[in-house]
Amino acid sequence: MQEPAGTLDIRRFESSGSVHTIELGEASLDDLTEDQLLWIDLEGGSEPTITDVLGRLGIDDEVAAWFLDRSAMPELRVRNGWFFVRVVAVRNDGELTYNGTVLAILAGRNFVITSHKEPVGFLTKLRERESHDSGLGMLGADSFTASLLDWHVNSYFEAVADFESADERLETDILDDRHGECLHSLRGLRKAASRLRRMLSAHRGVFAAIARPDFRPGTDGEVNRHFQTVDMHFQRAMEAVENAREVVIGSFELFSNQTALRTNAIMRVLTILTALMGGLAVIAGVLGMNFEAPFFKTGLIGFVVAVALMTGMALAGFAFAWWRKWL
Repeated sequence: MQEPAGTLDIRRFESSGSVHTIELGEASLDDLTEDQLLWIDLEGGSEPTITDVLGRLGIDDEVAAWFLDRSAMPELRVRNGWFFVRVVAVRNDGELTYNGTVLAILAGRNFVITSHKEPVGFLTKLRERESHDSGLGMLGADSFTASLLDWHVNSYFEAVADFESADERLETDILDDRHGECLHSLRGLRKAASRLRRMLSAHRGVFAAIARPDFRPGTDGEVNRHFQTVDMHFQRAMEAVENAREVVIGSFELFSNQTALRTNAIMRVLTILTALMGGLAVIAGVLGMNFEAPFFKTGLIGFVVAVALMTGMALAGFAFAWWRKWL
């Protein structure tokens, strides 16, 4: 089955703030001025489509092969002043199911090309926000790529926020003694936290590389600071993801403590019942002894007195336990 051609969005941003949506035939990487920024975004599409788009832009086959590599492993490559970065943006599919969308970015002189098989939420938001009177034209390609990578890191912060909300709801259920499927939910939280950590930690090499001074030595210090800021945000995102795992451990301890408290309450009730039944059994045993005592010749009256005494002892025991808050 042939893959669909995909969706191509090409925008040229001017430093004056104007935005022009253009066709592929109008896009030229060589004619861009310092006051312009060209952003080409290809969503979906088969390999021939990607090759055709890049070929029309004059991008050689070696660089095109970087886009055609559909590996999910983050990667950074530098060539002739251009650099290529592949990252995995997290996608929340609901019910603590986190999957990744591979995003490939190529940045050169005043142009940025992005390619992804599936929709990327933050790219859609960015296109909507910058559709008119955009200030992106004042950014260079490096700074704009740093902004995209920062949006990418922010997708993990949003995933952690969703994770924490789910954990808070679970802890509320635990404290309200609505245990139900809590153990199953804890298992889901643990799986989600591990999934987020694996996805984000794979980017360590990429973000460490872009933060080094030798990554873009020919650019001004402001561009390097942009990449260093992205690396700082990545480190904070890693801390948030690591903390998510600790949150699961804390929730499990809360679940264990609540289960222990419920068990203790049940055992306390059983102990009280055992003590009361033991006392009644002693009375019944005494009354069943075969001695010729006058009390055993009282007939119905003696039976009623014995039953009343045993009932009174049981009620008094329950009342005492209730008063001491054992029940």
